Order: sequence, then structure tokens, then C-alpha cells
Amino acid sequence: MTPREQMARLTAELAETAQRAGRRLSYMEVCGTHTVSGFRSGIHALMPETVRLVSGPGCPVCVTAQRYIDALIDLGRRDGVTLTTYGDMLRVTGEGGSLELARSEGADVRVVTSSMEAIEIARAEPEREVVFAAVGFETTAPATAAAVLAAEQDDLPNFTVLAAHKLVLPAMQTLLADPNLAIDGFLCPGHVSVVIGAEAYRPVVDEHAMPCVIAGFEPLQMMEGILHLTRQTVAGEARLENLYPTVVGDEPQPHAAALIERVFEPGDSAWRALGVMTESGLDLRPAYARFDALARFGLVLGEDVDPPGCRCGEVITGQCEPIDCRLFGRACTPVVPIGPCMVSSEGTCQAWFKYRRHEMRAGAGA
Repeated sequence: MTPREQMARLTAELAETAQRAGRRLSYMEVCGTHTVSGFRSGIHALMPETVRLVSGPGCPVCVTAQRYIDALIDLGRRDGVTLTTYGDMLRVTGEGGSLELARSEGADVRVVTSSMEAIEIARAEPEREVVFAAVGFETTAPATAAAVLAAEQDDLPNFTVLAAHKLVLPAMQTLLADPNLAIDGFLCPGHVSVVIGAEAYRPVVDEHAMPCVIAGFEPLQMMEGILHLTRQTVAGEARLENLYPTVVGDEPQPHAAALIERVFEPGDSAWRALGVMTESGLDLRPAYARFDALARFGLVLGEDVDPPGCRCGEVITGQCEPIDCRLFGRACTPVVPIGPCMVSSEGTCQAWFKYRRHEMRAGAGA
């Protein structure tokens, strides 16, 4: 059977199965990569009227609270500081502009492709304070931990990180505590699941009776995951299924988990839209406190001031779609983004703009 034939079979079975539910079903894509892959491959367009996919808080840039963005901009503008960051963070706006604006005004802000590249800069330029913007979920946390250990081994006095790593499970559980969130299951992320293991989602299934299916990012893998979620809903079941067993095991990936455990400890963290959640982030352990940029530079995280009119927070918590925002496609575009969901390559708004903005109807976003 060709991939086209397989997709046709899965699509037909999904429509038939969902029809038996007698209502419209909603499933949340936790991962930003699932969202973008689904839009790009046409998965969203293949959904029957009885199945709706909603975005979740799975885009690292999108969930980073404004207070962290403001702290990074503050650091980037300081004399003698070189701020290193992944590219998507450059254009996220804070109260004081963006890192891109700060760079245009003379700040030493450099885009890196890995945490170890930041270490190399610190080694090569000992006269400068090099700060790494440590943003991301469990997927990127091991790389940050490895950089901290490398800095310790080299006794680098000029390297620090601003730790803004997030943990997926607390966000999922916080969403489920919201009575206004009407979803029937989670399409769980493949990348994060490699690190934390499939069994990490067990509390979501057992305590909240919420189906969880781990799937890959190829179109057939995503469609199969959605079909399995629909089968569970129609059968009145809530199970944990791993449809990505070639890369995701039941338990955490040993090496990655060991790196995170050695360098970090769970800490309270501020999220866009979700607020401060207990033990939802990763803080440097006391043994590595000398690599904490906030402590070294005496920074105190301020309050969050989101861009006026921006509804990114509602988009990443499944409360609205991008076209419901009056800024979408008008004042806010990938060329001149206002909110992080339009900035990030994994952002729902950017994906909508690229692949579905033709669906903007008269009056939408008004």
C-alpha cells in the first residue's frame, strides 16, 4: 500500500470512527513541531468536521514569559556582555524592544546553533561575559547541562546561563485544571518523550482520565495518532499509547536524564498565559550557582507585560485560533511580528499565516 493509499485509509477510518461519538471531538497537539508539521503536510485540512485539532503550550519561544525576554534584553545591552541565543528568540518583543533591536543599537547579541558554541565563544573571548539564553523543554535541557559541565571543567569564569527551561507535564496538568478547556486527549510530543519516557504521561492518564498518544511527526504517524485518540474516546477509554517506540522508550533516556538531574533541580517558573507554576521549570543546583546569570548580574525578574492586543497566550492554551486575533495577518505578520507565536518557526500563528491564512473570513480577527 502506497503512502497515499495509507493516508486515505486512515482518513476514512478517522471520519467513520469520530462520527460514532455523536459530537465534535478536540485533541491538543502538545508539541509545536506537530502543529507545524500538521499544517505543512495538510493534516489539519484532512480532519473531518467531527475532529478539531487545537494548539498547546509546546513552542518553547511562545511559552517563555515576558519577564525572561526583558531580562535577556537587559543583559544584552550591558557593556562587556555577549548574549548568545537561538535564532527564534531574536525578534520576540519585550517591554524594552527585542534582542534584534538591541543588536541593531550596538548590543553584542549572537545567534548560536548549540550551547557548546556559546562555550567556545567564552573560551575565545575571556575578556567578555558570555551569557547563554537557555530556553526550551526537556529536549534542549541536556545540552545546556553539558555546557555548564564544560564550563566547570574548564573553570570558565566568564560563562553563565539564564535558565528558562520548561517541563511539559506541569503545563499539561495545569491545562486540565481549567474547566473551560474542553479537549478529549493529548497528541504527545515525540522529541520530549525521547528524554522523559512514555511513562511520564501516566499521571495525566490515570489521574485525569485523559487519553495520551505519543506519535512521530510524519503525516502518517500523526494521522495514526489522532485515529488512536479517537478510538479511545469513542470506546470511553483513557489509555497511554506509544506509537513511536523506535525512539521513545517507557523510561527516561538515561544519559539525557542524568545530565539534567546532575545540573538542574525543579523550580517554580513563569509561563506565558499559564502564570507561575510550581516546579514547572529547571533551576541550576546550588553546586552550579556561579553559572547563574541572574545571580551574577543581580537581575530580578519583573512582571509580564504582553504586547497590547496579542492573544498568543490564548492560542497556546487552546482557547482561540490565530484568526480570532484582530492583529493576525494585519498588524502581526512573520515580517513584522508582534507576538511570539508569529515569531517562532514552531509558533501556531506563523504556521497559520503560511498555510491557512486563505481561510481568513470576513470579520475574522476584527
